[in-house]
Amino acid sequence: MFGGLCSCPCFGERSSDADGSDVDPVLLISGMGGSILHSKKKKFGFETRVWVRILLADLEFKKKVWSVYNPTTGYTETLDDDTEILVPDDDYGLYAIDILDPSLVMKLLHFTEVYHFHAMIDMLVKCGYKKGTTLFGYGYDFRQSNRIDKLMEGLKTKLKAAHQASGGRKVNIISHSMGGLLVLCFMSLHNEVFSKYVNKWICIACPFQGAPGCINDSLLTGLQFVEGFESFFFVSRWTMHQLLVECPSIYEMLANPEFNWKKQPEIQVWRKHSTDEETSVDLESYGPIESITLFEEALRDNELNYDGKMVALPFNFEILKWAAGTRQVIYDAKLPDGFCFYNIYGTSFDTPFDVCYGSETSPIEDLSEICHSMPQYSYVDGDGTVPAESAKADGFDAVERVAVAASHRGVLQDKTVFKYVQKWLGVDQKVRKHSKSSRVVDAST
Repeated sequence: MFGGLCSCPCFGERSSDADGSDVDPVLLISGMGGSILHSKKKKFGFETRVWVRILLADLEFKKKVWSVYNPTTGYTETLDDDTEILVPDDDYGLYAIDILDPSLVMKLLHFTEVYHFHAMIDMLVKCGYKKGTTLFGYGYDFRQSNRIDKLMEGLKTKLKAAHQASGGRKVNIISHSMGGLLVLCFMSLHNEVFSKYVNKWICIACPFQGAPGCINDSLLTGLQFVEGFESFFFVSRWTMHQLLVECPSIYEMLANPEFNWKKQPEIQVWRKHSTDEETSVDLESYGPIESITLFEEALRDNELNYDGKMVALPFNFEILKWAAGTRQVIYDAKLPDGFCFYNIYGTSFDTPFDVCYGSETSPIEDLSEICHSMPQYSYVDGDGTVPAESAKADGFDAVERVAVAASHRGVLQDKTVFKYVQKWLGVDQKVRKHSKSSRVVDAST
């Protein structure tokens, strides 16, 4: 399916000089929810941070981020016609993916839940990388499809800028989570540009074949980015749900029905059936294809009240069709000749796989009740969000494919991950040059 065997030019990289002038530029690419979003009034130009923020988070999110998908343009557009969503490009793109709530309070508290690429940026700077010369970031509007023109053009512009600023050196990409799907789409749709500007790709925690448990439940009941007491200060699960139903990026991370799973992921529902004579309770199961019918029925009455108007938000078949096109784009992606690909995936954490609603004693009668219930998961090994089975199934000839015992967000602060990144970038002088043979490594051992 995929090609591209890594050859000599990527090996034996020299170590960096102290001033960072002898390293190839690095571009960091965030994943779902991993970029700061600003809301801007079209007339007055005033910008407000709407993701991530602590104070008035839920209220501001509802007013300025809630959106609907426009099948004519392919973009998800805010319900407020007077505002637009922007991603700040300060600090050469690094600001948007560093600390997601960079307020003074969060920095003083060192609230690590919002520290995204911060530790990795610090590590790379200490290795000699310089912001704006050899270190760049790419944050983007993660509501949109991973192959939408604006995101593709933005990545192309960023690659060109990094290439030029470093004196014509090829760029090494480090992506996290859904950012890997974005890179795949770019590599597929703009292969010549990718070949021209990119030398290596270090992919971290990418849902290559989907994230079944988390994504299925996101479409049905929402997504909680922060657990425990702190969740009261963030956007609520239900508020996030009403956005995600209209996000192409979410549909693009549904379980790939064509992938040969060890066991197909399922949605299960304890269902109550009543007739005039008797009542029965059955456990119904839905695979990746059958789940579409469940989504349609469960979300048929889903709506929100926006500025006094009711907005219907059923399961969006236009987005599903678009997402199927994205899956084909990803399938067609091929590594350029002489290109080096590395894959880091998380293990040792219970990761949602199958998701179940209702119980034998409290069954679901009408499927729309699912949207107001809490899920029960069955778990597999992974990083807590992406199953290891999906994250390691890249389909490429990887130079190294490494399992690290780390959570989905924690992997960006993990010291073992940093050691591998330094080694592959050629900036750790203590690491010997590795051989040209492709191998699989389990860092946990």
